[in-house]
Amino acid sequence: SKKKGLSFEEKRARMMEIFFETKDVFQLKDLEKIAPKEKGITSMSVKEILQSLVDDGMVDTDRIGTSNYFWAFPSKALHARKRKLEELESQFAESSQKKEALQKSIEKSKTGREDTAERAALLKELAALRQQKEQLKTEIDKYRECDPDVVEEMRQTNQVAKEAANRWTDNIFSIKSWAKRKFGFEESRIDKGFGIPEDLDYID
Repeated sequence: SKKKGLSFEEKRARMMEIFFETKDVFQLKDLEKIAPKEKGITSMSVKEILQSLVDDGMVDTDRIGTSNYFWAFPSKALHARKRKLEELESQFAESSQKKEALQKSIEKSKTGREDTAERAALLKELAALRQQKEQLKTEIDKYRECDPDVVEEMRQTNQVAKEAANRWTDNIFSIKSWAKRKFGFEESRIDKGFGIPEDLDYID
């Protein structure tokens, strides 16, 4: 069967073993030779693994002359892992507190909303009252035209419309008279030509 490759974390652990077992200082090129032979880590992934350990404070590094050197001691790694564990535990505690606070908030918001018979009856009554309100509003709108103020407003509007209609009727009669005198047109011809009803008259 095909041999399963190492995971990223397994490679990190094996890289740390090189440092702990030898208690030595290495250059990158040294590790690229040692890691494949002794720990089964491909040389191409050594640099990436090493950098991740440096970033996490597990491996120390320093530049001397033109070369970079790497080393790690068990005591330093232990402290680094302890700090990381404390950090994660702190984050976990903070998340737990937030979760608890949210849970309490949810429970509080549910108070008074339990599915009790009393609540169901109140909701039913509320729905009925809302429906009644809409019906009353419809009734009010229906009878609004009987309101004295509305009636007076309608009367005034009708009066204005009546006066305007009679003014236009008066103008039409004046134009018809002028056309009959000026051109000798018959009244029926004028009515037909301009679409004027024969029974056009003033509104009383």
